[in-house]
Amino acid sequence: MPQGPDIAPGRLTDVELALNFSDAHPPLTHAQAVVEADRCFYCYDAPCIEACPTGIDIPRFIRAIATDNMAGSARIILESNILGGSCARVCPTEILCEQKCVHNTREEGQPIRIGMLQRHATDWQMDHGGQPFTRAAPTGQRIAIVGAGPAGLACAHRLAMHGHDVVIHDRHALAGGLNEYGVAAYKLADDFAQREVDFLLSIGGITFEGGKVLGRNMTVASLRREYDAVFLAVGLAGVRSLGIEGEDLDGVMNAVDFIEGLRSANRQTVPVGRRVVVIGGGNTAVDAAVQARRLGAEDVTLVYRRGAENMSATPVEREWAQTNGVTVRLWAAPVRLVARDGVLDGIEFARGRIGPDGRPAYDPDDTFVVAADMVLKAVGQTFMPDPLNGESIAISGGRIMVDATGQTTMQGVYAGGDCTPGEDLTVAAVRDGRDAAEAIHAAYMAAGR
Repeated sequence: MPQGPDIAPGRLTDVELALNFSDAHPPLTHAQAVVEADRCFYCYDAPCIEACPTGIDIPRFIRAIATDNMAGSARIILESNILGGSCARVCPTEILCEQKCVHNTREEGQPIRIGMLQRHATDWQMDHGGQPFTRAAPTGQRIAIVGAGPAGLACAHRLAMHGHDVVIHDRHALAGGLNEYGVAAYKLADDFAQREVDFLLSIGGITFEGGKVLGRNMTVASLRREYDAVFLAVGLAGVRSLGIEGEDLDGVMNAVDFIEGLRSANRQTVPVGRRVVVIGGGNTAVDAAVQARRLGAEDVTLVYRRGAENMSATPVEREWAQTNGVTVRLWAAPVRLVARDGVLDGIEFARGRIGPDGRPAYDPDDTFVVAADMVLKAVGQTFMPDPLNGESIAISGGRIMVDATGQTTMQGVYAGGDCTPGEDLTVAAVRDGRDAAEAIHAAYMAAGR
């Protein structure tokens, strides 16, 4: 009788796992932060502000650090981005604010470490200052939010500040969304995602209800009848398949499920193959590959169908994968999963190149096989519209359509984050949630209630 693929938990000791999944980028000391802040030119009309989706006044918060005004620095960040702590850890600052830093044009070419300074200030607030904002007088207005990720949490906090009562519904037992379930553990170490949620909820007026699934426990129409407004922050719940032979073999799984399992369980109990192949070119693929390696996989290969310049993972993420012992192979498209005696043994790829028409072309006669006990699919996530069937909410291009205020085509229903068009970034989701909350509040004020 054939055995299953070589996938097992406990490949490393508890001590090794603790080290491998500790904070990937330790924070600055206060002395280091002050030295770094002193490098800033505090530009007028600073380009780094324009590059930040939430529009944080970056020179102002950095100047506050330089003058040892930590409470002021944190407040400047958090009034624009209440999830500034997690954004400082997970957002690609190297292609956002730091890329626009004027220091890049100077001879030394080293931008201010804005992300690290933002982390320093927001961590100080959470450790020393408590909740810096107070709730306005209760309005009696009740708003339902579906989805407890960054967009939903940011919307909830801003609505609570205005005095509205908020109920967040989510399918998971814990709030946090991707920060809790979808980001590599070493990026948000030491239970940071939940500590940030607790910090955000401490403003009051926000209730979290887990185990609630749109389309099963509730509909948008039923929520609209019960609440004064609804904000949808449902993210991208679907996962694309490879559509190739052997995809149903044991040992083949979605990378997002692998990452969620790591976030939700004792790492000593999470199984991993000796030879792992990750298919994809985004941050999810990198997170899955590096974490597989840090769980004890001996050989991890990340394979992407096009060139490095086409990968959605940033150069920093790609370098991180390689420095963690992940082999990156480019211009290879999966053809089929290879089995030996019914057991996953590898995956066959066709070599690719740029064709005469400028599009990728793959030669079915020029293939190679990468040995694998485990294959993790990270070829993209999709919006699942089924829970909105029968609702008067327009979907276009696979996302919920919204106007400039975040309102959908259904009166009183707003949406934001990954389920709407735009950048699939944590900081963009925070912006969407914050701005939708302001639009909901403005509608309330305009109604004269």
